[in-house]
Amino acid sequence: MIYESIFSASVAASKALNLIDDAQIKRVLCALADALQHKTAEILSANRKDLDRMDPTNPKFDRLLLTEQRLAAIAADLRNVAALPSPLGKTLSETVRPNGLHISQISVPFGVIGVIFEARPNVSFDVFSLCFKSGNACLLKGGSDAEFSNQAIVALIRKVLKQNNITPDCCTLLPAERDVATALLHAVGYVDLVIPRGSKKLIDYVRDHAKVPVIETGAGICHTYFDQYGKTELARTIVHNAKTRRVSVCNALDCLIIHRDRLADLPEICGLLAESHVVIYADEPAYRSLAGNYPDELLRHADETSFGTEFLDYKMSVKTVADLPEALAHIDRYGSRHSECIITEDPDRVALFEKCVDAACVYSNTSTAFSDGAQFGLGAEIGISTQKLHARGPMALQELTTYKWIVKGTGQIRKT
Repeated sequence: MIYESIFSASVAASKALNLIDDAQIKRVLCALADALQHKTAEILSANRKDLDRMDPTNPKFDRLLLTEQRLAAIAADLRNVAALPSPLGKTLSETVRPNGLHISQISVPFGVIGVIFEARPNVSFDVFSLCFKSGNACLLKGGSDAEFSNQAIVALIRKVLKQNNITPDCCTLLPAERDVATALLHAVGYVDLVIPRGSKKLIDYVRDHAKVPVIETGAGICHTYFDQYGKTELARTIVHNAKTRRVSVCNALDCLIIHRDRLADLPEICGLLAESHVVIYADEPAYRSLAGNYPDELLRHADETSFGTEFLDYKMSVKTVADLPEALAHIDRYGSRHSECIITEDPDRVALFEKCVDAACVYSNTSTAFSDGAQFGLGAEIGISTQKLHARGPMALQELTTYKWIVKGTGQIRKT
């Protein structure tokens, strides 16, 4: 294997990391936060090289962009992760069998985790901090759009590790060549888990080609259903926040579903969206409600491609339904199992929505923008898992551990 030496170094680093206590891990993460603040100018300079190669109108531009404010927030997240309790060595269950055997289930690291991601350089910090805190070495395969940013970030991480007498191979940025991703996916015996973060195309590629275990962090096609018993003023602010807070992230709203009896409220609900220049793709009932009440240049007729699309832009579709079951059916058909919301004052409808919607995060009367590890109190996240095996929703420290069974005896032997 052409990259065997890199993968082998990560395996060795993961074994060494398993012997480091949590106090030292905390010191390193805090030292990295300090170093990031001191080297902000250098990181931003590298990021500018990437930004200069991208069209500012590209929806990925905002994902790629680093600012002093965003780097300060990343430094704060590093300190938050450092302060969290270690997820390792926890007794998940224990029992004493009739024969005297003491059996316990203990949380342990996976070992080596590979993460393939696109134009989001902040992911490098998130992945490293969570993997390091949970005792895992990480292999990072970033997209070429963020090449300079990722190189500067990982160089800083490795420098801090070395200064603290920890092998820098705990965090490795893989080369930019395309064949590296395939090698990572085929690294059986070296890589314990791969997590893709990015477009549906990337995730499908990883799932279809991986020979190592994969946890999918799927595309975020998010809906908000405005029920016939919903409050208009609530919907107005929630929909605007969910759509426009950051349009390029996976928890951004893609489709507003509205009960047909509340179409008269649609212009008011969408009022703030007009101020943010959001293009709306409306079905016929919604279009008639918005025509003359929403800027003509921002209003479009919806077609089949308007639904089930993760826009990652100042764009949103609107679907009119007759009742809650029809809304649930629309979400079931077009959703990506990421984040879904209902706006209603009827607790029975909230309960039914929560029970019937098959998604990692289900909301009522609030913004889907909260689908985020830090917002859930997890410190940060390595991704939002949309699958059901092992992890679901924001993946943080606990989700980056597995377990092993510890069996203690006093000489017992099995007779049958």
